Amino acid sequence: MHLVEFALGPLETNCFLLHNKQEALAVDVGGDPGHMLAYLKKNALSLKLILITHLHFDHVLGAADLQDATGATLHCSALDLPLLEAQNSLAYMFPPVRPFRHTPMSEGELTRLDEPCRVFATPGHSPGSMSYHFPRLGALFCGDVLFYNSVGRTDFEGGNSAVLARSIREKIYTLPEETKVYPGHGQTTSVRVEKRTNPFVPAED
Repeated sequence: MHLVEFALGPLETNCFLLHNKQEALAVDVGGDPGHMLAYLKKNALSLKLILITHLHFDHVLGAADLQDATGATLHCSALDLPLLEAQNSLAYMFPPVRPFRHTPMSEGELTRLDEPCRVFATPGHSPGSMSYHFPRLGALFCGDVLFYNSVGRTDFEGGNSAVLARSIREKIYTLPEETKVYPGHGQTTSVRVEKRTNPFVPAED
């Protein structure tokens, strides 16, 4: 399995493609997906699925364009749909997000590209924040829940710092320590590093 990272949109959101040299899936689409589409075309890849970690505009700004160009199915949590509607009503503050077709996503297990994926509900940054763990790859895509030595903001509507800390401790810190953590912004980290050095959510109180 191959992993390719793109920085898309006004906040340079980390967006990812996973592929097996034939089919691909994307995690988050924070802006114009032109570079993603060019990569797909150059490598003759068929995009089958778009996984969205949460519905803040900077993670879905290019979702409709990518979906229109590829026909991919998009999964996200329905709990964040009110946030998306609220952002779109504040056009003077946020870029408008074009509507996209979506399938509600909840916790559980799925298999895509012949790879198992464990889906975790990790609220706190937003009510519907989801994290996607690919155990055979040793990779977790967590959106804005956890960053390198930092955590996601909780001062937006629907945010809650206690809930965020619980999500990190109970869902992320319980993964194998060698798991690489791919956040929505900034550099890649690992479960081991964050459990030992994250100043905002220590592994234990």
